[in-house]
Amino acid sequence: MTKPIHTTNYFDTFIRVAEDCPARSGEEPPPRAGQPTVAGLQYAMIAKAPYRYTSDDVIFATSAPGRELGAGASKAEKSAARAAFFSRGQACMRASGLGKRFGWGVHADGKGRIAIYAVDSADYQALARDSNLTQVSAMRSKRA
Repeated sequence: MTKPIHTTNYFDTFIRVAEDCPARSGEEPPPRAGQPTVAGLQYAMIAKAPYRYTSDDVIFATSAPGRELGAGASKAEKSAARAAFFSRGQACMRASGLGKRFGWGVHADGKGRIAIYAVDSADYQALARDSNLTQVSAMRSKRA
């Protein structure tokens, strides 16, 4: 019996910043104790290659199991690690610090590939008004 594979991918969706996001513009997540945070890793990956990766790609690559795989890992090892990781549900980009704290909206295109947009940008405003996209918000940091 194979385990079901869960996904964090969205399609034709715009994830707006959380209602309680303190950032009024898109901010690059700073390192903590000299090390990049998960939000910082996600920012770097998506900002360098918009619409190249899916949410699953980003979530896995920035997770502890994804970071532990070295560049020398075989395709089979990467595939097995990814299957094991997604055999349980994972937090999606709605739970990312990018939308909760740092002011970045996440757009997923029809193929599930994602890009980020600063909350104070014209592109963000256009995507937030686009009725052809499913509109969701990043998760709040505090209870209402």
